[in-house]
This record gives sequence, structure tokens and C-alpha cells, in this order.
Amino acid sequence: MDPSAVPALSLSDGYTIPQVGFGVYKVPQHQTAEAVRTALEAGYRHIDTATLYANEAQVGQGVRESGIAREDIFVTTKVWNSDQGFDSTLRAFDTSMDLLGLDYLDLYLIHWPAPTQDRYVDTWRALERLQGDGRVRSIGVSNFHPHHLQRLFDETEIVPVVNQIELHPWLPQTEARVFHKKHGIVTEAWSPLARGGILGNPTLDLLAEKHGVSVAQVIIRWHVQLGTVVIPKSVTPSRIAENIDVFGFELDDADLAAIATLETGERTGRDPDDLG
Repeated sequence: MDPSAVPALSLSDGYTIPQVGFGVYKVPQHQTAEAVRTALEAGYRHIDTATLYANEAQVGQGVRESGIAREDIFVTTKVWNSDQGFDSTLRAFDTSMDLLGLDYLDLYLIHWPAPTQDRYVDTWRALERLQGDGRVRSIGVSNFHPHHLQRLFDETEIVPVVNQIELHPWLPQTEARVFHKKHGIVTEAWSPLARGGILGNPTLDLLAEKHGVSVAQVIIRWHVQLGTVVIPKSVTPSRIAENIDVFGFELDDADLAAIATLETGERTGRDPDDLG
């Protein structure tokens, strides 16, 4: 896949983000560098990791070993709940950058609001400082409900450019996406394939057969047409390549209507209000 075939979405701070990225959640350390290199060879230019994933060093290794210019690769990591707070977030960022071995970061996210800790506002102020110091280009959040975002709007200076949330046909997050659009926030989808829950679904099987593609490609294409950033994950080279090869077909209105019938509100992960 030619990387230029992947759209880049505009962020409110003037930067852009490749719409299809490669996630490394639960990718073991010993497989991460190779998976990242494979993804970059397949045309991905957006890699998403986090402190929690414990593979930042291997992500950095894969980026360096790819031979692709650093400025052509968009790298995201995230601060974990136990590191929230102003000073501790700054320390966590230093640790992540040491592990990644990068001079700057493209996107830094608060991984969860962890509302019972009540530290995400101070954590966000640390991200604002890091951006002001030029150490990270863009700053955003993950797993924030609209009411968490509204508090940031009310108490801090900078609006997050991205909110990365669980999003798939069972949980299309319509209300959140409308709120994000109103405030100039790009929606990014984790668990885009519902952790494999899409497999064996008769509706999706029919759509895949109709377009001559896999079910995963149907759903990644659905994300693209929603306008979300999508970060599928695999360690299998053929699937890594397949997941980004979604620009040779288009879902029509009937396809989108069929996928809309799958909404149940079911989550594969925790509700952000419940993870303290």
C-alpha cells in the first residue's frame, strides 16, 4: 500500500494524523519491533503505543530499524493512570521518551480520565506544558466522556485535538462523535474490530462477500467513512497488510444502514466512569 493513499486528517493545532494507524496493545515485547517494521513496510505511517503496553522501547526500535525518516512516521503514546498528576506526568513523559528513543513525540494522550483520582485536569496541564516546550507536537485524551472533556474546556487552556475511544459497530459512539465534531476534536477508534467480535456475524459476512474483501476490511472501511482515525492491531503480516488495504472499495448507503442495525451499546472494555 502506498502510504500516500491513506488520508491524513487535519488536527485543530495545524498538524495532521494518518487516518489508519497500527496499534500494539498486547503485542509482546519480543514481537513488537518486527510487527512495527512489518506495518511500516505495508504502508502504515502511524504507530500507537502506551506506557501500559510495556513495549515503547520496541516500538522505537522498529521505527529506527525501518529506515523511514522519523518525520514521516506519526507516533503516539499515553500516560497511565498511576502516573497522573502534574509532576508525575512530566516524569512519565521523560521515561516514555527515553524508552522510545525519539527526540519528539507526535501525540501524547491521557490514557483514561480515572475520575476517582481526580487528577486528569492537572495531568492535562502537564501536557499543555510539554506542548509549550516543543517536546510533543499534539496533545489529546483517550476514553474521555463528553462531561470529562467539558471540565477540561472549563478549567484549562487547550482543547484536546483527539479523543481515542472504544468504537465499533456495536458501540458507534454517535453522541460522543457529534460532541467531538462540535469542538474540533478528531475521534480515534480503539478496539475497532470489537476484539474479534465482528467475526461470524451474518450481516458482515454478506457485506464482505458483496465487496470481495474480508470482514475486517469492511469494518475498517466503515471507520474511514465515518471520518474516525482507526488503529487495528495484528502480528500476522498478511493481516497487517490487509487491514490497511481498504481504499479500493466503498460502502454504499445500504451497507451503512445494515451495519447500523448492529448497535447494542456493548463494550469490550471498561466504561471510563468506572475505571478509577
